[in-house]
Amino acid sequence: MKSIAPTLAALVITFAGLTGTTSAQTVSDAKPVKIVMETSKGTIELELDAAKAPISVANFVKYVKKGFYDGLIFHRVIPDFMIQGGGFSPDMQQKEADGQIVNEAKNGLKNVKGTLAMARTNEPHSASSQFFINLKDNSFLDYPGSDGWGYCVFGKVTKGMDVVEAIGAAKTGARDVPVEQIVIKSAKLAE
Repeated sequence: MKSIAPTLAALVITFAGLTGTTSAQTVSDAKPVKIVMETSKGTIELELDAAKAPISVANFVKYVKKGFYDGLIFHRVIPDFMIQGGGFSPDMQQKEADGQIVNEAKNGLKNVKGTLAMARTNEPHSASSQFFINLKDNSFLDYPGSDGWGYCVFGKVTKGMDVVEAIGAAKTGARDVPVEQIVIKSAKLAE
């Protein structure tokens, strides 16, 4: 298995192009990135922390810029825990994602209510396109977690937590899939 650990060059990411800026920024002076996500339940506004989670933010923005999330659903909803999306179409077909990214859970950000984090498998460095929003404080997901890694927080909800909570209250069936489809109509960089 090839290593996906970031090189030093990968950690000094150029954020030009992510938000339309023309000047390069290093990780330490990276500005937050704002995303507007339109769902069938309403609008959620997100602020991504490019300074503390540069790889995860760059990954998420890449998917946003190519319209990857448009038309996908929140496919996993667990009340009083989290809502998850970014991977499945309305007919529950998994959309092919790009490669996996390194886990940045050791960035000091915590899985508290309203935070945005990378979803992954049991393999710590398996996050790709899927994300979740915490419905409550979930400290057991924080670094180091039970597996020595935890789940990387890379942003937070700044507006629309009522929409997130409405999604979290959706009736679900098998595998925590909402009975009524909750669609991500679009996800775009905020102007």
